[in-house]
Amino acid sequence: MSSQDKVKKLIDLRTEAKLGGGQKRIDSQHAKGKMTARERIEALVDDGSFEEFDMFVTHRCVNFGMEKNKILGDGVVTGHGTIDGRVVYLFAQDFTVLGGSLSETFAQKICKVMDMAMKVGAPLIGINDSGGARIQEGVTSLAGYAEIFQRNIEASGVIPQISAIFGPCAGGAVYSPALTDFIMMTEDSSYMFVTGPKVVKTVTGEDITTEDLGGAAVHASKSGVSHFQLENEEEGILLIRKLLSYMPQNNLEEPPMVETNDPIDRMVDTLNEIIPDNPNQPYDMKEVIYAMADDAEFLEVHRNYAKNIIVGFCRMGGMSVGVVANQPSFLAGVLDCDASRKAARFVRFCDAFNIPILTLVDVPGFLPGSGQEYAGIITHGAKLMFAYGEATVPKITVTLRKSYGGAHDVMSCKQLRGDLNYAWPTAEIAVMGAKGAIEVLEGRAMSKIEDSAEKAKYAADKEAEYTEKFANPYQAAAYGYIDDVIEPRNSRFRIIRGFQSLQTKKLSLPPKKHGNIPL
Repeated sequence: MSSQDKVKKLIDLRTEAKLGGGQKRIDSQHAKGKMTARERIEALVDDGSFEEFDMFVTHRCVNFGMEKNKILGDGVVTGHGTIDGRVVYLFAQDFTVLGGSLSETFAQKICKVMDMAMKVGAPLIGINDSGGARIQEGVTSLAGYAEIFQRNIEASGVIPQISAIFGPCAGGAVYSPALTDFIMMTEDSSYMFVTGPKVVKTVTGEDITTEDLGGAAVHASKSGVSHFQLENEEEGILLIRKLLSYMPQNNLEEPPMVETNDPIDRMVDTLNEIIPDNPNQPYDMKEVIYAMADDAEFLEVHRNYAKNIIVGFCRMGGMSVGVVANQPSFLAGVLDCDASRKAARFVRFCDAFNIPILTLVDVPGFLPGSGQEYAGIITHGAKLMFAYGEATVPKITVTLRKSYGGAHDVMSCKQLRGDLNYAWPTAEIAVMGAKGAIEVLEGRAMSKIEDSAEKAKYAADKEAEYTEKFANPYQAAAYGYIDDVIEPRNSRFRIIRGFQSLQTKKLSLPPKKHGNIPL
């Protein structure tokens, strides 16, 4: 065979490999409104930047006639490329090849790119579209999953890991995405569950659809498994690019700085009037975030889950910032089990990747009731406290209105090593609200007053006295727990200046293998 023939053979094999399971299956994928694995990668990375590995790998299975059904690439496309000029490693499961089912060699391909991503310190992106383990391979397929899981665990907190669920993801396959930092799912074409509707029906008798059991809407709003709910794959691809722009390449680097024409000292006059005079009246905390962020841009994470707390990324003065904020317009901004877990996970991500944290506080307390107590609100609230106390990145806290009781401590207070703790003049920092406090403090005295009008006046006077004394930021400022009381419209400037001053912050934890976060 001449050298030209050998080159031609290579080209022919490459063409064959790029067809995956064949044109018929590619057409079927397109008919479902889904892109192929290679189309997804090409759309995601910078033009012409993708370098593929292991295009000629085939499985080694000889069971059930599988030796007669070998397809180049074996159902997963792996390699590296760039996004906005920064290196990323990727794998995309190819549903056109045996339903994207995972074999021993399929897993080895994924493990190879994971190892390389760790070696060079670059983000890992996994695009999931798979029917699960390849049944014909038995235990080697299960072992392959575990090899991937182990790498996900070791990479956690070292490199950013993003999972896009663009098709089925069931059984053991769900645990790799669950170990990564962010999960996104497409509406109507993706699902995640440990056991499918048929098994559920057989075991429990429950009759449920695939969508209701593990669809994008369910996991984005009810379980919190998915961080983003997407209309389609194109939106997901743009979102991955946007998400990565806020992150460093790895845990030893700083997040990228972005030039902005938004002045650092831009005053936001609307913030002086955003807090209602009635302390029980809600307002939208997102308006505060948009007003203070560079160019009014904020990428919200977990938008549809635990809406009483807001988490996400913005830039301030060109710096990447993670925002955690109570949302008074949903459940009055109380902390419950779901909100505590949501915020704790986000704080730990930011801390792992050197992203400073801005906390905006308006929290009346933890949600009371047996439902929350039985669900473990004590443990879940402790997770958020642990996350803030453990975080060594720059932390700035601004108390806008209420900050009561244990929730005050949990929301990045001074004693959890908050670097700069500011308050607006409207802040109320106390053990509890005036009404509850007077019932405790004056309950005995009030019980002796028989006339109801006189009792009501006595209570009102005492509440006003308590409010005057405690429902303000100045007592906390007198103790140094608040570093300064700031004018709301000046918040953007003070926060950016604060983060700039904290860029050289050095803080380390005591030597230990790892803490034991209250899971």
